[in-house]
Amino acid sequence: MKHIVVDLEMNPVGKEYRDVRRKLNGEIIEIGAVRLNEDFVQEDEFQCYVCPEYGMVKKHITELTGITQEKVAGHPAFADSFHAFVVWIGEAETKIYSWSMSDIKQLRKECRLKLPDFDVTWLDARWVDLQQEFDDRLGLHNSLALKHALGAMGRRFEGSQHSALADAVNTSAVLALMQDDAKFRETMRPVLEILEPSDGLSNSIGELFPDLEKLKRNL
Repeated sequence: MKHIVVDLEMNPVGKEYRDVRRKLNGEIIEIGAVRLNEDFVQEDEFQCYVCPEYGMVKKHITELTGITQEKVAGHPAFADSFHAFVVWIGEAETKIYSWSMSDIKQLRKECRLKLPDFDVTWLDARWVDLQQEFDDRLGLHNSLALKHALGAMGRRFEGSQHSALADAVNTSAVLALMQDDAKFRETMRPVLEILEPSDGLSNSIGELFPDLEKLKRNL
């Protein structure tokens, strides 16, 4: 069994493409992924930029991701880029993970418009919402952002946030930790202490994980 962790970066469809916007709000402009072996050790990575077909890369997207129009210009459009990604995934038995379901939803919509003959159920059958599994393991009612999950693990985000490949690499670290339940619970003990009612709860934990303290109050 192979394990693929994927992240996508998107750009809004231009306002002038009204008919397209009824079906698709944004287009993928970067695909980043890592492949882990059966022991959840990284063995390969995939990264490509995708040239949008319905508008230029917006300024706020460049500010968020560092992706400029010049960076995607000349790269293949979605159909060829996605085909290359599927070939890289391969035919072996594989699970595909992302942080939340937003990426699979984007792929469904974009395939429906640009690759109508592609069988999206091929993706659905393999896809796992790692964010939901992480939240369920901790008993959270609200979802944690990836950077907060890493912070709870005592890890810093490696690379630039909102870089598809860096996001995939960091997400894979969460996936790997979750394979050892004892290690996971030991690593996440401060978080679990926040979530478990206790009169002697340390204020320092709340200061260390302020977002988790907010979640606790919402439980």
